Amino acid sequence: MNLSRRHALALGGAAVTVSLIPVSFASAASHNAMVTDAIAEYTGGADVAEGGVTLTAPEIAENGNTVPVGVDAPGATGILLLADGNPAPIVIALNFGPLSGGSGASTRIRLAGTQNVVAVAKMADGTFKSASAAVKVTIGGCGG
Repeated sequence: MNLSRRHALALGGAAVTVSLIPVSFASAASHNAMVTDAIAEYTGGADVAEGGVTLTAPEIAENGNTVPVGVDAPGATGILLLADGNPAPIVIALNFGPLSGGSGASTRIRLAGTQNVVAVAKMADGTFKSASAAVKVTIGGCGG
């Protein structure tokens, strides 16, 4: 077989394209499992109560690349922030020491699409509290 450079490059490009076809994003069920697993690992399997955490996020985000999120949990020693529709759901884990000015933070996060943002706070007494917010992403985001 006589293979020219042009044909070799075309075949190489086709091989790369074909090798990417089987790759797919995880299903919603597996994302939920990843979030559940991350929370269980963070809490050590302890119960998580609703309330005691203030999570601020827009109901509608016009751009999923920069979604403003704030979380505050008075008396917390740590906060885990998750986005249940992202390929990697853990957004940030915060720890607060005795010299911290407060137990909250605000940032901008990237969301892959419409999804829930969840905050789990570890309180000083060892209990865990949570809050969640649904964010509808209209355009952009990581992963489309």
